[in-house]
Amino acid sequence: MISYGPDYLQMNQRAPLYVNQIVKGTKPADLPVKLPTKISLLVNLKSAKTLGVAVPLPLLVRADELIE
Repeated sequence: MISYGPDYLQMNQRAPLYVNQIVKGTKPADLPVKLPTKISLLVNLKSAKTLGVAVPLPLLVRADELIE
């Protein structure tokens, strides 16, 4: 119903950069660990309605995406 976590699309877009460096000879252990820079809040209104849960307006306003 509610998800709060990293933006996986952004993380998947970084993967080719790592692959490119490995192909060029960089050891994987030498690559820096990059943490996600964007965290998303998703609210599934359809599930909330089905379960009879009222989602507070402040939460809806802060959501990055609403699924209806």
